[in-house]
Amino acid sequence: MHAYLLRLVPAVALALAVCAAPAAARPLAAPHAPAEPDPVVFVHGWNSDGSVWNTFAERFRADGRPADHLYRWTYPTSQSNATTASQLASAVDGVLAATGAAKVDLVTHSMGALPSRHYLKNLGGDAKVDAWVSLAGPNHGTDTAHLCGQVSCIEMRPGSAFLNALNAVDETPGSTRYATWWSPCDLVINPDRTVALSGAVNTRTPCLLHSAFLTDAGVYAQVRDHIG
Repeated sequence: MHAYLLRLVPAVALALAVCAAPAAARPLAAPHAPAEPDPVVFVHGWNSDGSVWNTFAERFRADGRPADHLYRWTYPTSQSNATTASQLASAVDGVLAATGAAKVDLVTHSMGALPSRHYLKNLGGDAKVDAWVSLAGPNHGTDTAHLCGQVSCIEMRPGSAFLNALNAVDETPGSTRYATWWSPCDLVINPDRTVALSGAVNTRTPCLLHSAFLTDAGVYAQVRDHIG
């Protein structure tokens, strides 16, 4: 028995030494990288251009969105909104090709809501747009469109054939996340209720004039949080 114990001691000592040795360092798992945000395509309203989005774009950039993912698109505002929608489809395809993104977010002001909605509903845009925003958009028409005679203005009038088709059956088709913002003090969009869409997140702002949507910090923050 004594001899057996003497033989056992070295084996026990070896086992204890192995247990006490530090484990081999394991490589740390790589931290999960957050997905890159969608590129944003800004769509201006009637008688305007992409420069009206400078404040919005700068705020997005300051909040960390890459500058080369912020597209202030310009188009001729006198033409039919259906024509503009086709041009927007080409612009979005160009942005997706340039960035490698799967989808974009569309942020629109005023009449810009109409061609972008036509694109979503009729030109396959719902498969390429994650989030859509309408700031003061005449989604069901505005009485002030009677003050001009261009085809785009005629299409903005309440009850126009363009709007009737756009709003038929489903106002917010597809899986795109829709949101609108409207102001009780907007003198260009009348009546106020024209902006809200069935199936969208509809937000009433404080008393803002029509152009103030483009610079208001509170509206910007809400839009930023909506598109993510």
